[in-house]
Amino acid sequence: MTDPTPTRSTVIRAAPGPLAPTSSPPLAPPPTRHPLTWPLLGVILLSLIPALVLAWGRVAYEQAQKTVAVVIDYPALVQQARRVGLEPQALLDRYKALGVNGAAVYEDVIGSLEQRGQIYVRSGADLAVENPGAGVNPQFIYMRSLVPGAAEALPARYTIPTRQVTINGQRWIAWPTDPNFLPAGPNRALINDLKAQGLVVVYRPYDDEAVREPAGDWPDVPFVAFTGDEVIGARTPERLEKINERLGSRLPALIEGNPQRELDTLVETHGAARMFAMNPSWQNRLGPEEVASKYALAARERTQRLLYVRPFPTVYETSAFLSRTRDLLARSGVKVGTPDIRPFQPNDTLRWLSLLGPLAALVLLGLSYPLPRLGLVVAALAGLGALGLNGLRPFEGGALIAAITFPALGLVLRRSRVTDWFMATGLSLAGVLFVSGLGANRDSVLGLEPFRGVGLTLLLPLVFVVLSFLPRQDLRKTARDLYTAPIKLGDIAVMALGLGVFALVFLRRGNATGLGVSSTEAQLRQDLQDTIIRPRFKELAGHPLALVGLSGVLPGYFSLLLILGGVVGQASILNTFSHFHTPLLISATRCFIGLGVGLILGLVAIRVVKFGLRLWTTYGSRRPVGEAEVRA
Repeated sequence: MTDPTPTRSTVIRAAPGPLAPTSSPPLAPPPTRHPLTWPLLGVILLSLIPALVLAWGRVAYEQAQKTVAVVIDYPALVQQARRVGLEPQALLDRYKALGVNGAAVYEDVIGSLEQRGQIYVRSGADLAVENPGAGVNPQFIYMRSLVPGAAEALPARYTIPTRQVTINGQRWIAWPTDPNFLPAGPNRALINDLKAQGLVVVYRPYDDEAVREPAGDWPDVPFVAFTGDEVIGARTPERLEKINERLGSRLPALIEGNPQRELDTLVETHGAARMFAMNPSWQNRLGPEEVASKYALAARERTQRLLYVRPFPTVYETSAFLSRTRDLLARSGVKVGTPDIRPFQPNDTLRWLSLLGPLAALVLLGLSYPLPRLGLVVAALAGLGALGLNGLRPFEGGALIAAITFPALGLVLRRSRVTDWFMATGLSLAGVLFVSGLGANRDSVLGLEPFRGVGLTLLLPLVFVVLSFLPRQDLRKTARDLYTAPIKLGDIAVMALGLGVFALVFLRRGNATGLGVSSTEAQLRQDLQDTIIRPRFKELAGHPLALVGLSGVLPGYFSLLLILGGVVGQASILNTFSHFHTPLLISATRCFIGLGVGLILGLVAIRVVKFGLRLWTTYGSRRPVGEAEVRA
């Protein structure tokens, strides 16, 4: 019988620490190598050819659309000029030297004619006091011409019943309602003068149901920007039809952050020019430098062709803002001039051919699961959901299928070594071409048609990869194993931390989120976007997590959790390209900066983690030999 007592030379070594690497088998089973794997990869590869042609055409289109007009609000300029004792033209000349090449002119109202001395308006109450017994109605408004014919020409414009009366030998037009704010047509003299200076004129008409012939006298200008929350005629189909017809060659402005009812009807016929403007109170809170950064960003990364600027409270601030904007635009390669805007029209035949790629990827994803039947069910549900979410439109549904499939496909096929990150990234970049080729059309490039399911592009890839961790056994047994598995307090803490991080990432997706950013992060973002194309922070964190997870330096399920963090990085790549109003090359630059920095950080993180684990497991374990030995 063997003596269990240790001999003199037997040494009892300390057990590995809780974070020490172990030689236990991997927690996740390997993927299924289905016979259709290579044929499906071949279909994906062949479908990349038409997708690449579509991407090339989109880049060519976007490179030809890099001219913007810096349009100043002319009434605001006039107000500022009068406050500082300058003529409006003198102040306009100063701003033109700083990059302004356009002016926005509002439609006149009847009150404007009074201010310019063309008509004279009196309330009926005042006129009745001055002319007792003359039959003046104190509830009416009375108007007469100072410029011959000015007042007499107005009643025909409106459906409001008026009448001409004589009071104390003078001819007046009596209005039963206050006409001061009725639209009175364009100030043609001003518009012609601005056009003669070579400025791009944006006309801003008003809407009023009392106008008989809306848009009947609009000036010959390239752009029209409607006021308020709806276009003229939005409430009456007949009036809207007239506006659509009389718009002619003018392009309606699509104002960032201000959706206008029935504007899409006009865009369907005429196209649109994207216009960026800022609320004056918000602008004044930020200051010239930060506002200039936002205008440059809008022109460079959001295809805004009209930059609608309003003066700051002081000429000094306005000049600083315009000067900074001019420099940032020049640095970004954006020209200031008259935008020549044409609609984006992709080739539908190429899109049908490209559609085969995402479908093949979805089938391949399902077949590669350790439980292929489960995988095919998941793939079928995801495909039907993507099509249903996009109203059964094949191209848009295919774009969503690509966006949710390709970020997960690489990490389902292979996830055993660090180099597998390159395969996962390559498949994600292939998915980028499909998302762009299928999802980019005239409306989505204008920002009128947002990508439907953008939140799912971060969530579903995670779900796909998590389901691929299920072992090759009956699902009922897996459910029982999960239910009866002992859970430690540390496991709960890790899971809570992971869910919290994912919730933060999910809630802060997109440009406008429910969570704010700190002043430090906001300043960092501004500095980055003013100097380079700012990468997405989800990728700067996700790619290093994937590399550390694939390296296997962490024990147990820690590596799997980090791989899931890497899925967020891959999903963010596709999410970046789902903003079709952002030029493709800008998104590509942002993506590759994130990949490069993420790769470097990941390789460094692997070494840091290895060193930290070695320090954790060895620190304090060295003792004198006499204390470590157990003698017989």
